This record gives sequence, structure tokens and C-alpha cells, in this order.
Amino acid sequence: MGYRLSKIYTRKGDSGTTGMADGSRVAKDSLRMHAIGDLDELNSMLGVVVNKCQPGEVRENMITIQHDLFNLGGELVMPDYEKINQSRIDWLESTLDEMNEKLQPLKEFILPGGGEAACFCHMARTICRRTERVMVSLNSETVIKTELLAYVNRLSDWLFVASRIMNQIDDEAEVYWQSDRLNN
Repeated sequence: MGYRLSKIYTRKGDSGTTGMADGSRVAKDSLRMHAIGDLDELNSMLGVVVNKCQPGEVRENMITIQHDLFNLGGELVMPDYEKINQSRIDWLESTLDEMNEKLQPLKEFILPGGGEAACFCHMARTICRRTERVMVSLNSETVIKTELLAYVNRLSDWLFVASRIMNQIDDEAEVYWQSDRLNN
């Protein structure tokens, strides 16, 4: 394979547009570019989580998710590129279920927090939710594959459960939301 990025800057984007894989140009502030940018931010935050979490299955799965997110972004930028399908969603659900079986059932909402890895994982979850909202808006403008929306939706759930697992591994207590805390 040849070099994909032999030159990092091209000066073509100085006018506020960016190149798509098919050679077309779109505004850098388009919904498509917002979605791609949010995916990039999410993937970067996952890199932080990978750096902070304990070695093991959750960490390895997170790296797999980073590859999936790159593929998902590729689908948004290249019309004929197809990598995210139902099997990737099934994998997310399966690994989510496996993690969830190791946790105590929730009887109340928990506050985002705990150990450092879990805190960053909660940040990734909120970035994932924002990414999903932008992708839903993009889908209203131009139809995107339903699998892409389902993957990102399921990923936010996955990240929530992963943050709980990280706290469990790091022996960090969960803090339950107390709706009447200020009334005491």
C-alpha cells in the first residue's frame, strides 16, 4: 500500500471547505463534517480512556471500537465504503451484555464519576450522545445507513456499562443520585 498522507497540508481548505473521498468539496461547518468531527473527538477521548484503564478485555474491546469509529467516519465520507453492519452492532450488544452480567443491577441513577478511567469513559459517553444527535440531524438532511445510527446509539450504552466496570475493577464506589439531596 502506498502512502495515504504524503503531505499533511494542502491549502485547499483555507476557504472553509474540505474534500470528500469522491473529490467533491463540502463546507467545513456542514452537518456531515460536524458528525465526522464529533466521531473524531469521540475516538480521541476513547484513546484517553484506553490509556487510563487497566489492561484487559474492556481495554481491548475499546481499541476495537476505535477501529469501528474510524470505519464509521469512512462511511460518512466515502459513498461506497461499507464496514459497519448488523454484525458490529451485535458484537457491541454481546460485549455489553457480558460486562453488565458482572455488575450489580441498578436501583437508582448513578452520578458520572469514580476513578480516572471511568470519569473519562463517562466523558466519552456524553460525546457519543452528542455525535448521535448530530448524526440524527444529518439523517434528516440526507439519509445515512440505519446501522450507523444504531451503532452510535448502542455505543453510548456500552460506554456507560464500561464506566461501571472500570469503577468495579478500580474498587471505586458508585455514587447514587439523590433527588432530594438539597431538601435535607
